[in-house]
Amino acid sequence: MAKQSVIQDLEFDQLRSYQEVLKDLNEKKRSKHLLMGNGFSMAYDSGIFSYNALYDFIEKLEDPVLSKLFEVINTKNFEQIMRQLDNFIEIAQALGGNDKLVDQLYAANELLQKSLIDAVSALHPEHAFEMTESQSQGCFKFLSEYLDNGQKVFSTNYDLLLYWVLMRNESKTAVDGFGKELLNPGDLRYGDEPEYDDLYWGKYKDEQSVFHLHGTLPIFDTGTEIEKEVYKNRKYLLTNIKERMDRKDYPVFVTAGDGQEKLKQIYHNRYLTFCYENLSQLTGSLVTYGFGFGEYDKHIINAINRAAKYGARRGDKLLSVYIGIYSESGLDWIKKIESEFKCKVNVYNARTVNAWG
Repeated sequence: MAKQSVIQDLEFDQLRSYQEVLKDLNEKKRSKHLLMGNGFSMAYDSGIFSYNALYDFIEKLEDPVLSKLFEVINTKNFEQIMRQLDNFIEIAQALGGNDKLVDQLYAANELLQKSLIDAVSALHPEHAFEMTESQSQGCFKFLSEYLDNGQKVFSTNYDLLLYWVLMRNESKTAVDGFGKELLNPGDLRYGDEPEYDDLYWGKYKDEQSVFHLHGTLPIFDTGTEIEKEVYKNRKYLLTNIKERMDRKDYPVFVTAGDGQEKLKQIYHNRYLTFCYENLSQLTGSLVTYGFGFGEYDKHIINAINRAAKYGARRGDKLLSVYIGIYSESGLDWIKKIESEFKCKVNVYNARTVNAWG
């Protein structure tokens, strides 16, 4: 039986508010989860977290290779630039291009990805207390609607905002899966200070409720462990991250072009795989905020469809997705791709979300 559309005849000014969506889900006693995209960070400060700001930063590096790429491809959309580079590499290989050209294209792709990470860290606010108390508390209230009810929060953002909010408000329900092992348990009975190893992922993954689907600045893959950088040596967290990056140790970031390439990167990292699989197993409803389901986000739609399809075999599946819309053009896009979803699609006015107090 064909899935009946509930959004095709809607206009933007007819969209429900976020508060109405919450009221509806809570009255149904429906489990609800949150997926956040770049719009969440832009609502905090669009001057820092927009693609234009990142593009302008990289352009000012005046790297001849990147400058030529920007000139030829003529877009500020990094995903599109990376996808074009992937296409160039495939064409060069298919036509028997010389190894030097292919190597140059690979090097350009790697340079762009590292420059993007550099841009995020360089433009980022220096520390958690640059965020006002009202912003911190307002955002914590927004997140607690999900976390305090035993549900899950997913983010595709690279920045520290989500981490900062949960840390400053000492959340008791946000679990990111990382933990420390006690190194000297036998010495404690003699009054020694406890000693812990680094903060590794896995100890609390069964209780995990916060998931960074595309990685984030504090998470590093050491080759044997997934490690989270922390405040230490009396230095800000971002300072420690930048020092690691100066040593060519880069955080876990998914920076590929299209959804298929992003999925490849995800499945090459066990932390990212775990996060993606959790998204693929949701039940109830998923609320999205600041996530536009663009043409390079097919892997996210596929995860939602897995939750809707395979959950049916358990008798407990993802029933619906509530997508936050910012504009008429955004609504038109969701109408265009609605048929790609295997669950019911609802929309609401994202401008009514008070995510930052």
